[in-house]
Amino acid sequence: MSNPSAALNRHDIKHPRTDFRTRDVVNQAIASIPTVGLQRAAEFLSAMNVPADVAIRTLVYPNRRRH
Repeated sequence: MSNPSAALNRHDIKHPRTDFRTRDVVNQAIASIPTVGLQRAAEFLSAMNVPADVAIRTLVYPNRRRH
């Protein structure tokens, strides 16, 4: 490839966080996993109207989380 940045996928591009409410809800869910389990954490995110793609990314692919 002549353009190295073309090889980046959408997960490699970092965008500034703008939704701090969702961040806090996701952090709560992640912190609760050892106590309530992954299923309950996912149900909590759904009940809190966290978009499914965000919930999946944060629960299933923790290395893709923003810090």
